Amino acid sequence: MKWISERDALIAQTMAFVQSVTGKKGDVHPPERPTAAPDVPVGTVTVETVAVETLPVEIKPPPVPLAPPVMIPPARTSGDFRSEMQARIANFRKHQERFEREREEYCAATLTRLRAAIRDPSLRPPAEN
Repeated sequence: MKWISERDALIAQTMAFVQSVTGKKGDVHPPERPTAAPDVPVGTVTVETVAVETLPVEIKPPPVPLAPPVMIPPARTSGDFRSEMQARIANFRKHQERFEREREEYCAATLTRLRAAIRDPSLRPPAEN
């Protein structure tokens, strides 16, 4: 089981690195691993000593990208809010007046066609049976 020894070496190297960074020696303990090989009698403990070579690591902080300046709209004053509401209401009224005018024109055109059809039977649509 070569991978177990490689894992243990990696854990030991990591612990050595943590101790070198934090400056604390006894606070960090390696995790317990339940290893009982079939040829090891119950109640005995096997201990492996692993030599770990630490390499100097140069850590550079990541470059901080410069964000474009954020344009914040100026705070609205009560006059701006009032004028905006008045403009929206006026725009709404114009739309409503346009809809009413279009309905009136459609109604007038329909009545004109209906009256013309009453006077001249040739303008009537064919009757359905």
